[in-house]
Amino acid sequence: MTRLTARFWVDAYLARLRFQDIPAFVVAHGDDTAGAVLVKLNTLDGQAMAFQRSFDLMTGDRKWMELSSGAEADVDASITKQRSFDSDLWVLEVEDRAGRHLLDEPGLE
Repeated sequence: MTRLTARFWVDAYLARLRFQDIPAFVVAHGDDTAGAVLVKLNTLDGQAMAFQRSFDLMTGDRKWMELSSGAEADVDASITKQRSFDSDLWVLEVEDRAGRHLLDEPGLE
């Protein structure tokens, strides 16, 4: 099975967010081919959530799982920790007061 490159997925995700008028930007540019992607959802009220793709051992699927949530500063600290041991990591920040991130939509889940 052919896998999408990280860069291709990131570009497609950002385009889908733009289509829904959800602001998002790249905080850290990881490896174009095989870098992991971490998505931070900033609800612009001092709170945030970070999501990462994880492998579900029960189904064999890759799913978006919550890495951390709470005060934005705490979520940022968690992201910084992840970046300290994964230099290929992409970090995307989505800003939406309604909490939309689209990661649960078909094609992105």
